[in-house]
Amino acid sequence: MSKRILISGGEGNLNKKLREHSFGSTLYIPNQLEMDITKIDEIEKAIKDFSPTHFIHTAAITRPMSIHEQNPAISIETNIVGTANITLMCLKYKIKLIYTSTDYVYNGTKGNYLETDGVNPFTSYGWSKLGGECSVKMCPNHLILRLAMCEKPFPHPKALVDMIKSPIYVDDVAKLVLNLIDEVGVINVGGKAQSVFDFVKDENPDIGKIRLSEIGDVNMATNCSMNIEKLKKLIDND
Repeated sequence: MSKRILISGGEGNLNKKLREHSFGSTLYIPNQLEMDITKIDEIEKAIKDFSPTHFIHTAAITRPMSIHEQNPAISIETNIVGTANITLMCLKYKIKLIYTSTDYVYNGTKGNYLETDGVNPFTSYGWSKLGGECSVKMCPNHLILRLAMCEKPFPHPKALVDMIKSPIYVDDVAKLVLNLIDEVGVINVGGKAQSVFDFVKDENPDIGKIRLSEIGDVNMATNCSMNIEKLKKLIDND
């Protein structure tokens, strides 16, 4: 059966790439004026109008990271309450829910995190995304993708040399999301563990260097790399 996929978040970078790779599926990506996730009646209307089989929830307050510390109310309203609204509607209409979370739900110290490891976010942004995960996990038919997603081209003039992640570019994430859409549970989605600088320099040899000690407005992790063996096995089996 052809998939009918409703996607929150408007025409953001990930959603544009999802549209490019959506062969064989029908996508509906309303903008915020058409579907504000903080208004549950607007979510319900979009569902009734489109009759989706799947709901990919990408809408979130992300940058600047400092906004989650300075204005936690907007982070709570969108990332936690908005996600709960979507979960309620997916429960009501029995729709498969796919939630894009973040590697920031881990505590960011030891690295190589498994999906089964404990979570303890090191930023308010991470807590807001974990809050969203809590409601999504109460929907029986759900998939949580913990992403270490990076925009391409890299949006900053400098990249961290002493922060280890499992970075992956948005175009590659889009392909994986659509391949994994019928999986359930939690999956870490990223690439090999390396510094942000080492990852970016392959694409941009002129990228500058910056250290964690030079960033003072938000907490940063030393190592939030993820174990991606589960992802590799799923992709190999496709």
